[in-house]
Amino acid sequence: MTLKQTALVAMTATALATLMAAPAFAQDKLELKFTTVSVPTDLHTQAMQVFADKLEELVPGRFDIQLYDSGSLFGQNADLDALQRGNAEMAYVAFQLIADAIPEYGLFTAGYLFQSPEHYRAVLESDIGEEFKQRVSDEMGIHILDACYLGTRQLNLRTERDIQTPADLAGVKLRMPGSDSWLFLGEALGANPTPLPFGEVYLGLQTGTIDAQDNPLPTVEAAKFYEVTKQITLTSHLVDGLPMVVNNETWDKLTDDEKVKMTEAAVAACDWNNAERIANEDRLVAFFESEGLTVTTPDVDAFRTHVQNFYLTSDRAATWPEGWVDRINELAP
Repeated sequence: MTLKQTALVAMTATALATLMAAPAFAQDKLELKFTTVSVPTDLHTQAMQVFADKLEELVPGRFDIQLYDSGSLFGQNADLDALQRGNAEMAYVAFQLIADAIPEYGLFTAGYLFQSPEHYRAVLESDIGEEFKQRVSDEMGIHILDACYLGTRQLNLRTERDIQTPADLAGVKLRMPGSDSWLFLGEALGANPTPLPFGEVYLGLQTGTIDAQDNPLPTVEAAKFYEVTKQITLTSHLVDGLPMVVNNETWDKLTDDEKVKMTEAAVAACDWNNAERIANEDRLVAFFESEGLTVTTPDVDAFRTHVQNFYLTSDRAATWPEGWVDRINELAP
C-alpha cells in the first residue's frame, strides 16, 4: 500500500469514527421541557427564558431547553403529574399542590404568613427549608431550585361592592384553582370558593360564572382581567411564591457542577422576575384606576385576624410541624 493509500484509509477511518460518534454525542444533550399555564406576557413565563439563557451561558450546549407556555403542553395541575411521569422535566409547582400531596406543608399556603419575597426565600434557605425541600424530593420526585415571587394576591371583582371585612364576601363566588389548599384559602377569606382553570377565568368573569378572582396585580394585567372587572380590593392576603422545580429523574442525571449551575440559573431567573414584579406592583394601582376600575383598601387587620384564626383553629393546622409558625415569623427580614 502506498503512502497516499495509507493516508486515504486513515482519513476514511477517522471520518467513519466521527460519523459513528455523532449520534452518541447528540444523545448527551439533555432534554429540558419547561411547561407553564401562564400566558407569554406574564413575568414568570418570561423568567423561563431568563433561566434558559442563563443555563446555556453557564453550561453551553449541554441542554435542549424547550419552553411551553399557556398550557400548550399540559394544563393547570397536570404539569406535576407530567413531571412525575417523565413527560416534562421542569415546571412551576405551587406550594398549594405540594400541600395537597403532603398536608403538613399546608402551612406554606396559609394566608398572611409570609411578609415578603425575601421572607419565603429566607425560609427556603433555612434548616426548616432544607427539611421541606428534602421531603418534597423524597415523596414527590421533584427538586425545588428556587421560588419566584408571584406577587401579593388581591381580590378582583366583576362588579363594585363595599368590602371591608370577610363578612362582606359572603356568597361571593370567588374563583380559585381546583385544589384543596386553594379552596380552603377562599373559605378563610369569607367567600364561596369556586374551582375554575386559569384559562377559563376571563370568560368566567365576563359571563358571571364567577363574581371575583384573586391574583397578584401583574397577573391581572397580563391576563387582561381588568377588561372584565370593575374593582380591585387590596386585601394583600397572600405573599405568593412559586417554586421552580426539576424532576428527580433529570436532577439525578446531572453532575454536581451542573446542579450548581442549574440552581444558579433558577436564582437568576427568580431575581429578574422578583425585581420586575415589585416594580410592576408599584405602578399598577394607577394603571387600573386609569382603566376605570375602583381600587379600595378594606380593614386588612380584620381580614388578617379572621384568616389566621380560620387556619389555626382548623384540623389542618394540627398537622403542621410543631413550632414552624414561630420559626417562620422569626425569619422575617
